[in-house]
Amino acid sequence: MKNIIEQLKEHPLVFDGAMGTEIYSRGFFVNTCFEELNLTNPDIIRDIHKGYVDAGADVILTNTFGANSIKLKKFGLGGKCYDINKAGVEIAKSVAGDNIYVLGSVGSRLNLGSILTSENIKEIEESYYEQIKTLVNSGVNGIIFETFFDLKELLLGTKIAKTFRIPVIASITSRKELETPEGLDILTALKRLDNSENIDILGLNCTIGPHAMLSAVKKVINNISKPLIVQPNAGTPQNLEGRTIYMNTPEYFTTYAKHYIELGVRGVGGCCGTNKSHIEEMSKAIKSITTQKKEIKIIENSINQIQITPILPLEKSKFARKLFSDKHATTIEITPPRSTDLTEVIKKVKKCKRAGIDAINIPDGPRASSRISPLVTALMIEKETGMETILHYCCRDRNLIGMQSDLLGGFAGGLRNYLIVTGDPPKLGNYPDATAVFDVDSVGLTTVVHNLNNGYDIAGNVINPPTSILIGVGANPCALDIDKEINHLKNKIEAGAEYIITQPVFDADSLFRFIDKLKQIKSDNLIPPIVAGIWPLISYRNAMFLKTEVPGVVVPDSIIERMAKANTKEDGIKIGLEIALEMKEKIASSIQGFQVSAPFGNVDYAIDVLKS
Repeated sequence: MKNIIEQLKEHPLVFDGAMGTEIYSRGFFVNTCFEELNLTNPDIIRDIHKGYVDAGADVILTNTFGANSIKLKKFGLGGKCYDINKAGVEIAKSVAGDNIYVLGSVGSRLNLGSILTSENIKEIEESYYEQIKTLVNSGVNGIIFETFFDLKELLLGTKIAKTFRIPVIASITSRKELETPEGLDILTALKRLDNSENIDILGLNCTIGPHAMLSAVKKVINNISKPLIVQPNAGTPQNLEGRTIYMNTPEYFTTYAKHYIELGVRGVGGCCGTNKSHIEEMSKAIKSITTQKKEIKIIENSINQIQITPILPLEKSKFARKLFSDKHATTIEITPPRSTDLTEVIKKVKKCKRAGIDAINIPDGPRASSRISPLVTALMIEKETGMETILHYCCRDRNLIGMQSDLLGGFAGGLRNYLIVTGDPPKLGNYPDATAVFDVDSVGLTTVVHNLNNGYDIAGNVINPPTSILIGVGANPCALDIDKEINHLKNKIEAGAEYIITQPVFDADSLFRFIDKLKQIKSDNLIPPIVAGIWPLISYRNAMFLKTEVPGVVVPDSIIERMAKANTKEDGIKIGLEIALEMKEKIASSIQGFQVSAPFGNVDYAIDVLKS
């Protein structure tokens, strides 16, 4: 097994969840020495570890957080330090096997408000040496210092740990104000640790929940050089009939975990209040989005070279001609049904055609749901109505050979407009145990389509005649890490993207900043046409669903507040339409088209936005 430091650099790892609150939930109260359970009730500890491993954790932490001579003395167990730590490692390793990392958990010796002094430092040093030596000799893959608030003590402990030539993780805790409990700014604290030669990996854990942790990550991630892991609490604890309960769901926790990974965090786990359900949700989501291959190499066939004159984008379809003209192209999104009957879809498309809409967007398994084939839906729409479609095509469900066959088949059937997307991981949908393929991401698949347009397949074999697909890609103007999003979009453009469709825009200023940044990566300031997503909200509940459940969509609090004022269904629709029309007017001069969603399949709302 690779050194955990190298493994973290290659791809993010999933850490386990809480130990203390899990023990508490099994009926052991706070006056119990939880670490002594390694000796007196090992099956309980083993069961907790097994739950996390079965849930998909790559890393588990030993039940040794307070297993040091100073803390154990309070329970009359000062002489049991060696036995408790050794047993803690053995229990964890018995569950971990050969593929899961086991880290020795080490907690602070000081109580909040205490400091290192000349009187206590020797005892603390000896305590660290005794515990860490036992953990290392028992076979841990690294030492993790958890929930520290005093940097001097933490630097002392990590210095001792590093003498054992083992990976060292230093994790500090933060208050909501993004300060340590001692009042030190979280960024200042982490930068000091970042400069220590005795620390390999940095961490933030405990005290704060997922939302506050996101603020902390944003503040520090671009200002440190070492890998960062985060382990937030499940949320803000509440007291219910004498018991401490964390009310936030695993789905809520997972939403933030994905944001951490997007920002560059290399390991995510949970602290107080999290359990195996949180880790299972998070593991499936994170592993789906981090196992994607980022590029594909096209092998050119040097024997059967042919001369191809690529078709200009504006000549590829009616939609393309409108998109590259001085008028706004208009599209409405219609989702394929969960049945084999396309009658209602065809009716809706005909209504859009009568309204003068240019094209119909066909999502590909939105939110990883299973519906009738979007490719078949697009072919039937074009055959029955003569209306052009924009087929969303994602990388999730098919291998590279299957995707290439679909692209060639779709083109042969008359489909000319595609939107290449990576796709939501299966865990977001109704089939959580389905596997994701992800041979390539959207950059790789854009390269594939570009080469088909130039007469070559993925092996360099000649495709004659070539395709002439109008290549679209997605973008999120409100991405958490906008520079990363711009760089990713740059790669798509260099791979052959010819137009861009954005996530629904609810903040015009974010879109303007996004466009300005995008222009900066092009020396001629010329960027592909942008089709802005518009979503006419219909209720407060609809707005909250988009804000909390739909990946990549950012709904500002100001929009939520406006929708909250709706007292009736009619009020919600009216306010939602007003917001959509305001957004359309604000951004019209900066973009080349609109892609309007049809909430709950009602195309009348979308038509009202485009024709008002």
